[in-house]
Amino acid sequence: MTDSAKSFDSLHMGRSSIDLYSNDVGTRFPEITSFAAYVGGSPTNISVGMTRLGRRAALLTGIGDDPVGDFVLEFLVNEGVETQWVVRKPGLRTSAVVLGIEPPDRFPLVFYRENCADINVTIDDVLASPYDDCRVFQFAGTNLSREPSRSATMFAAESARSHGATVVFDLDFRPDQWHDARAFGVVARSIMQQVDIVVGTHDEVNAALLADPAQMTVTDSQVSDTQVEGDVLAAIARIQSLGPQHVIEKVGALGARVHTRGEPPCDVPGFPVDIYNILGAGDAFGAGFIFGLVSGWTLERSARLGNACGAMVVTRHGCANFMPTWDQVNEFIDSHGGW
Repeated sequence: MTDSAKSFDSLHMGRSSIDLYSNDVGTRFPEITSFAAYVGGSPTNISVGMTRLGRRAALLTGIGDDPVGDFVLEFLVNEGVETQWVVRKPGLRTSAVVLGIEPPDRFPLVFYRENCADINVTIDDVLASPYDDCRVFQFAGTNLSREPSRSATMFAAESARSHGATVVFDLDFRPDQWHDARAFGVVARSIMQQVDIVVGTHDEVNAALLADPAQMTVTDSQVSDTQVEGDVLAAIARIQSLGPQHVIEKVGALGARVHTRGEPPCDVPGFPVDIYNILGAGDAFGAGFIFGLVSGWTLERSARLGNACGAMVVTRHGCANFMPTWDQVNEFIDSHGGW
């Protein structure tokens, strides 16, 4: 990807929030006594990660006309994210997330998204954004859970791609944000024709095929992301048949696996670290991966940088506030055996 004529390396569309992370690490959720306040939301986190790495990133999201929106906006401005298209939505609220931290494998998470601003981003908001002036357009699956964000995101992906942007779809499957888990698959598949690269975990990839008559039959409307079954390779092949050339499968501590249509999968090893908090690791991966993409790197090298960024963030308390800089991530990679 070498189109340097575009004003922005990346445009990210989707959730933004205040994230409240438990300060009582290892404590059961009912016993938490205090929280630290950070900025969160998957595309928002990725936009911060891109600017930390030295790229010019813009964000399209909605915030309320409230003090929480002020909190989010001031952080983004200080980070250098282009916030011209962070849209105030009067009468709506900036969303919130509350997280317990019980390493290594319990991170209870509660979303507060009733009457929230970011799900009310409209087609008019997209038309005002630089969808036609970015090299990568990235969006998250939760965007598609409700209107008007669903139609706006579909319009944005179609429009950005028609203007030469590479479209990256982070599956971001959050079952509790959908009225029916199967609806995620139906809607996700409907946008695949406008997508170049899909990023997700094994469970998210399979969730994208829930209620797909060509793939499987699911009768339980409350299927969770940990209950989804299926052959991930067959699922990836099915996704690629709908349009995307590449699927980047995040495989946790093992790193990532790059699937390119017509080629065997390529494993990209991760970095061994002690886990402190897994929330946000996928967003850090996304930032590193997209940085590599706009730098003209191979997908494998891009995923390696993504793995490093993710490994660094899982050792920290929060996500956006702890995204690594270019110098920091290179020092980390060098200390772990290099590229």
